[in-house]
Amino acid sequence: MLPKKELLLAEQSLNRYCENRIPARVRDKVRLTYRWRGNTVTLIEERPYFRDPKRWTSHAVAQFRYSANEKRWTLYWADRNSRWHLYDDAEPAIAIQSLLDEINRDPTHIFLG
Repeated sequence: MLPKKELLLAEQSLNRYCENRIPARVRDKVRLTYRWRGNTVTLIEERPYFRDPKRWTSHAVAQFRYSANEKRWTLYWADRNSRWHLYDDAEPAIAIQSLLDEINRDPTHIFLG
């Protein structure tokens, strides 16, 4: 189970990341959000569907998994078949923010291209 304090810290970091990553002037064309499922949170990029701009499509960018035993977050990336793989270039982290920073750096161009 994800401790309440850890959930709040993760939410703050994720909200700040999503807010700062996409400039306000293009949020009608692209936005970042996230979804929780248990101890896992998935970062999602959304864009208007090209045939119907009123509908939005979503693409999973990254996934963070919290281990209650280790009290650490791990970072995963999705392949073209939407299968998740451990991102080997980042060690498990106490704070999710350091993994968000790794996505921002994206040295392998695996997350946001």
